[in-house]
Amino acid sequence: MSFVMTRLRALLPLLGLLVLSAPALAHSYKAGSLEIGHPWSRETAPGAAVGAGYFKVTNTGSESDKLIGVETPGAEKVEMHESTNENGVAKMRMVNAIEIPPGETALKPGGYHLMLMGLKEALADGMRVPAVLSVEKEGRVEVELAVEDMGYGGGHDQGGHKH
Repeated sequence: MSFVMTRLRALLPLLGLLVLSAPALAHSYKAGSLEIGHPWSRETAPGAAVGAGYFKVTNTGSESDKLIGVETPGAEKVEMHESTNENGVAKMRMVNAIEIPPGETALKPGGYHLMLMGLKEALADGMRVPAVLSVEKEGRVEVELAVEDMGYGGGHDQGGHKH
């Protein structure tokens, strides 16, 4: 029994660090009735001029809102896009706004997403990219996009990201 207790005591400091760091690693934002969870982007190749951004937004209110713009000092401009697949042909088009009805809306690969155009530097795993979301009713919301490795796929349930 003393061997087990010795091992447990050795692990206690590590467990404490994990518990204390969890709130700092998970990142979400609240603006009125909107809850924005884990904004993220994938890392880009060196010299890439374009990146993408994604997040989950939950509208806990009873009225729709709209994402009407995004800006970041990390890129010359940010466009909002929608990806669709029509008769086996993938298409992407720019949109002027993204409706946020009551409930959950996800900006994710293969759907609505942000295009970071004219990146100032390549996006590397572990970076944080500041951004400001402009929302019709809630105003400006400051967030950070967590840059994830190339293989990261989202995890919009908040349990899928590696943090």
